[in-house]
Amino acid sequence: MKHLRSSTLAAAVALTLSGLFAPAQADTLVVGTTQVPRHFNGAIQSGIATFMASAQIFASPLRYDANWTPQPYLAKSWEVADDGLSVTLHLVEGATFHDGVPITSEDVKFSIMTIKANHPFQTMLAPVEDVETPDPLTAVIKLSKPHPALLLAMSPALMPIIPEHIYGEGDIQQNPANLAPVGSGPFKFVEYKQGEYYKLAKNEHFFLDGLPKMDEVIVQIIGDSANLVLATERGDIDMVPFLSGVRDVQRLEKAENVEVSDAGYDAVGALNWIAFNTKKAPFDNPAVRQAIGYATNKDFILQRLLGGVAKDSTGPITGTSPLATEDVEKYAFDLDKAKALLDEAGLTPDADGIRLRATIDYIPGMAEIGRNVVEYMRTQLKQVGIELEVRTAPDFPTWAQRISNYDFDMTEDSVYNWGDPVIGVDRTYISSNIRKGVIWSNTQQYSNAKVDELLAAAAIETDQTKRAALYKEFQQIVVADAPILYINEVPFYTAYKKGLTHLPDTIWGAVSPWDEVEWSK
Repeated sequence: MKHLRSSTLAAAVALTLSGLFAPAQADTLVVGTTQVPRHFNGAIQSGIATFMASAQIFASPLRYDANWTPQPYLAKSWEVADDGLSVTLHLVEGATFHDGVPITSEDVKFSIMTIKANHPFQTMLAPVEDVETPDPLTAVIKLSKPHPALLLAMSPALMPIIPEHIYGEGDIQQNPANLAPVGSGPFKFVEYKQGEYYKLAKNEHFFLDGLPKMDEVIVQIIGDSANLVLATERGDIDMVPFLSGVRDVQRLEKAENVEVSDAGYDAVGALNWIAFNTKKAPFDNPAVRQAIGYATNKDFILQRLLGGVAKDSTGPITGTSPLATEDVEKYAFDLDKAKALLDEAGLTPDADGIRLRATIDYIPGMAEIGRNVVEYMRTQLKQVGIELEVRTAPDFPTWAQRISNYDFDMTEDSVYNWGDPVIGVDRTYISSNIRKGVIWSNTQQYSNAKVDELLAAAAIETDQTKRAALYKEFQQIVVADAPILYINEVPFYTAYKKGLTHLPDTIWGAVSPWDEVEWSK
């Protein structure tokens, strides 16, 4: 019955697509997603749903290739001052917003200062003091200290250049243009039916010659991943980015006329982990946290629960980053070592063999890397005398409120690196970011003065070798302290119809521009 229902819903999706958008233009790209954007202004909103659309509608100063190398975009060239305290951008000539108004350095200044004031990633532009505009095509970003993460922060997902004449009046959070944006990227906004689809059209006056290749993009929102897979199998969907469900990936790998690739996404760096409330006994004792690490059979999780699709995660920086290190404690499965550590912590078994009772939470809606993993841990940790109660949440806000207000013992969580540790890693570990009520801050309440010192030094170190050494020491300390048990890198794949070429396979994957995507001739 469930299969029949899914097939019926998939057929309804196909009818919706054909009814709304037929006859489709020859150069049309139909993208499928489960992500619902609240709005399209990536200058003030984070998350894949907004980033993916924002990167098509807005241009940014730079873009990145698959080798972590910055490439010109709105800025045709740039220089970093010898002292690291300023970055000068030279803008391309003749670039305009979608309404025909020229893009100037004043728009760059407005955008950067807006992002600094409003974006959730507060560390991303923290050292920016001002942006000087000596002429319409030159912007000089002034810094209070060297900021080696700045160039990466100029990527499309993180630094959309928005028009001051559209967004500069009133409260930007309430600006109606957030839902009907005017940008300068490869595609222009056409319409949005919230929760159902949004439609983009080719920017005929895009400043990069010959791009974009597609005449229109239709992003169809299908809330249930099973129905998204069915629609892709039927050929109703051309591309599905950020595909992460293990069974979905395996199914589409077998589908006729569908290709599946994990190329790209290196900078997104989504990690799945088990976090501990380090201020709540007995999880305030590192030995207890380490014991749980040794008692967890990660090979079983990776190979059996996640079907070999997801990669192992061994530390706070994703393995695809040039700043990652393998030289950390791996917590190889060892029940005897786990029991010895629990004994050392004074947690001896009672008459029923129970050493500790605790709760474990997970993000609702994430069955494979959430519910399945914590249910496994509930069963597995009984072998060392830890009795876990799996606590479910009816929705994401409930889970987020519990975790951000420290109402938990252990929780599964999924947190993204977003390219540079300053942007997406530091927030989890620096003691100054222990902010009650704010999810994806330092909700573990982890505090280590040496870690704070290392992260502060690495944030301003411009020598890449020295910077990597600082982050290596940071990773070794954090993994040893074990405020977090790292489980897996969240797999991201792109499924696409055969004949579709030049897919977004840079370090940013599908939150980079789709301007080169085209059908093979």
